[in-house]
Amino acid sequence: MVSPPPGAAAAAAPARLCVGPGPRPLMGSQGHPGPPGNCGPGEGEGGEARKLQEGRVARGKRRKGKGKGKAGAGQGGRGSGAEGNPGPQKAKEAAGLGAEAGASAGPGEEGEGCGSVEERERRIVRGDAGSAGAGKEARGRGDGKKEEWRVRPGRREDTRPGRAQGRGGQAWGCIAGAGAAGEAMAAATEEEAAAREPAGRPAAGPALLRLPEELLLLICSYLDMRALGRLAQVCRWLRRFTSCDLLWRRIARASLNSGFTRLGTDLMANVPVKERVKVSQNWRLGRCREGILLKWRCSQMPWMQLEGDSLYISQANFILAYQFRPDGASLNRRPLGVFAGHDEDVCHFVLANSHIISAGGDGKIGVHKIHSTFTVKYSAHEQEVNCVDCRGGIIVSGSRDRTAKVWPLASGRLGQCLHTIQTEDRVWSIAISPLLSSFVTGTACCGHFSPLRIWDLNSGQLMMHLGSDFPPGAGVLDVMYESPSTLLSCGYDTYVRYWDLRASVRKCVMEWEEPHDSTLYCLQTDGNHLLATGSSYYGVVRLWDRRQRACLHAFPLTSTPLSSPVYCLRFTTKHLYAALSYNLHVLDFQNP
Repeated sequence: MVSPPPGAAAAAAPARLCVGPGPRPLMGSQGHPGPPGNCGPGEGEGGEARKLQEGRVARGKRRKGKGKGKAGAGQGGRGSGAEGNPGPQKAKEAAGLGAEAGASAGPGEEGEGCGSVEERERRIVRGDAGSAGAGKEARGRGDGKKEEWRVRPGRREDTRPGRAQGRGGQAWGCIAGAGAAGEAMAAATEEEAAAREPAGRPAAGPALLRLPEELLLLICSYLDMRALGRLAQVCRWLRRFTSCDLLWRRIARASLNSGFTRLGTDLMANVPVKERVKVSQNWRLGRCREGILLKWRCSQMPWMQLEGDSLYISQANFILAYQFRPDGASLNRRPLGVFAGHDEDVCHFVLANSHIISAGGDGKIGVHKIHSTFTVKYSAHEQEVNCVDCRGGIIVSGSRDRTAKVWPLASGRLGQCLHTIQTEDRVWSIAISPLLSSFVTGTACCGHFSPLRIWDLNSGQLMMHLGSDFPPGAGVLDVMYESPSTLLSCGYDTYVRYWDLRASVRKCVMEWEEPHDSTLYCLQTDGNHLLATGSSYYGVVRLWDRRQRACLHAFPLTSTPLSSPVYCLRFTTKHLYAALSYNLHVLDFQNP
């Protein structure tokens, strides 16, 4: 290609000078803005021809006396910016050199000069060919630059994408105007803003999406968990719609440990139901991560209780209160409080009315206020107090001395026994009915044929005994009311029994047998389908689905040399805590 003589380029330059509405960014050979050149046509990505910049004002006219300028070529764009104030002859020479450089440039890149009018027209045709001549490499670089130069709508773009460095100064990229490139950048910015906004109902789509939400809720209520999950992947609006708690309540009530009781009471209304159903699947499949929260040097028989984000656990003759960290799988090492008062180990304790009521091996009952230093202890039994419970301002206690006693919690009457009941057997467990009309005792089953008996709370008289086919020594180590008419028990006979007083008091409604014939020290239920038990050997924690006979999962927490019973266990919808002789273990079902 033969470049036009310098005179022709210089003669054509004045005809091109005009004043436009606003400078627009020049597009380089890679499809992105470049530094201002000598008004040559730009080649953009995809072969789209960019409009020629119609106003080239020499920098030498604006910066007089700055010295001699030199044309500098930008790598991403084309052309040269002349700085300083050169004379007419030098301007003509510079234009001629730029034309020669532009003529010698190959396809896909521009030279430093602008060239003649005919040559510019030929370059426009080449620009329509676009990236086909420029190649894949130029197209990729153009994509990268576009992403870097996106700006928010309504703001000027202060970025300087390309520089042409000269001897006397620098040539900078132009401000983005209202051209095709500016429209494309504005559209991309609007798409990003729309992605951050909450999803609205699709304007077009299947007729199903145009139904009223109440009718759509009714239709989706027949879907199972897997179908709801797939429906949530269709669009953002359906993802938000299928996260509604109403759609997941039915599924959650049929799931394990989802925070719903058998009667449908939601115990964790502040947590989305869908998230609880997700964690519930880990309980069903036995997916969890084991950890150790606390260790102690000598062997203990600890008992524990949970309240909010706090854990209370007995160690020797103390009760320590710890606060959970936000993950629920770890504790702050510094205890919140230490409650003392017993001369021997704490055997059992409960939390009630901002008080800790503890039973000790010294035969005393201790009453501690949680948020103060108030502590009262009084002699309750002749031998160690094995169990205690408190509801509605009434304390009941059971002891090795074969008696159960009823006490008031009122501060002016502490230590005044209301009733003393002769049980004819050692009392291992005790629980008050939710109706506050009766309480049940679990005994050693040595002096009486039934280890489970229910007593009137007001008079202390025997109301009924449960079961009649217990073998001698089938003592009940843990018992709990699930409702005023149903309760659960476990003990030395390796069975978990479910009793319904409305059906029969002679035989339990359902029972689950420990497969390894181990004594069951403790149990806990979610009030619906999940049941957890702690065994006497190897620290085995078992999970049961009460709709099945067989054990669902077993987690041995100790090895053979350190075999220990699980003395106490508690769980939430995300974690299970088990207290053994030397450690406090946690099973994390939220992050398995």
